[in-house]
Amino acid sequence: MPGKPPSPSPTRFVYLGPEGTFAEAALSRAIPSEEGPRAPRSSVAAALAAVRSGEADAALVPFENSVEGSVPPTMDGLADGDPLVITREVFLEVAFVLAVRPGTELADIRSLASHPHALAQTSRRLAELLPGLTPVPWTSTAAAAAAVAAGELDAAVCAPIAASRYGLESLTDDVADHAGAVTRFVLVSRPGPLPAPTGNDKTSLVAVVGDRTGALLELLSEFAVRGINLTRIESRPTRQRLGVYSFSLDCEGHVAEPRVGEALAALHRLADDVRFLGSYARADGRENRPVPAESSDDAFADAADWVARLRAGDVPGPSPR
Repeated sequence: MPGKPPSPSPTRFVYLGPEGTFAEAALSRAIPSEEGPRAPRSSVAAALAAVRSGEADAALVPFENSVEGSVPPTMDGLADGDPLVITREVFLEVAFVLAVRPGTELADIRSLASHPHALAQTSRRLAELLPGLTPVPWTSTAAAAAAVAAGELDAAVCAPIAASRYGLESLTDDVADHAGAVTRFVLVSRPGPLPAPTGNDKTSLVAVVGDRTGALLELLSEFAVRGINLTRIESRPTRQRLGVYSFSLDCEGHVAEPRVGEALAALHRLADDVRFLGSYARADGRENRPVPAESSDDAFADAADWVARLRAGDVPGPSPR
């Protein structure tokens, strides 16, 4: 219509594929399909590369699992290469089914595959159902389901969405060793304006510390002295040499908050390298811990004002406590 501004282009999403993965299910749950087209990619690296190249605007990839821990390809993919930032996290309860072609019985299964994380989360139950069978690692749960549909495998451990997508039947609806397992996914994009603080946020980053005594303690102290709670910390090799590690961590708070900003500034000064991975709303249903009075925004503002007065030659008297 004349005089009407053009509508913004829809966001182009990619996710760890193929179709039928838990990543597709998480993306569909978190972001309505009308917000933009979405397409699978064969690996985490391929999904992140699509965003870096501008082929896609955002990628949804798995970050950690409540049973098996972190997803190394995502952690390493965010730590290396052109910067990307997390803009959102999505939690999905994962349920695994033993999927087969119609008419297949347990006694007929001679080959079974799934993603290594899925096999680790179902190993005990699979041993009970299929004693003596050695499962084969596959690139994803959905790819294993597709291989079953194609006749390359007899069975796959996959998501219900994958079994349905590839026309398979479920011999067992829940083969997980631990009920209620949850996978945390992150939506990443190229750097740009950050999501506004919500009051219940997380900040993620990667810090590389040298091989020196107390290096990790120095890093942790910068958060502790500011009353910032760490919700996750993991070490990863930098691939440079033994003894040099990067630490991937999440903390409560948003970089826009003075105390969090000061902590990141301190890490930038102390660490060999720091990569900011984003500040975004917390989505795990938990509330950040109360901020100590001495670490509140008002306390930081008051301290900055006190120093400014000193520099101007105004030495104030004792502050009331």
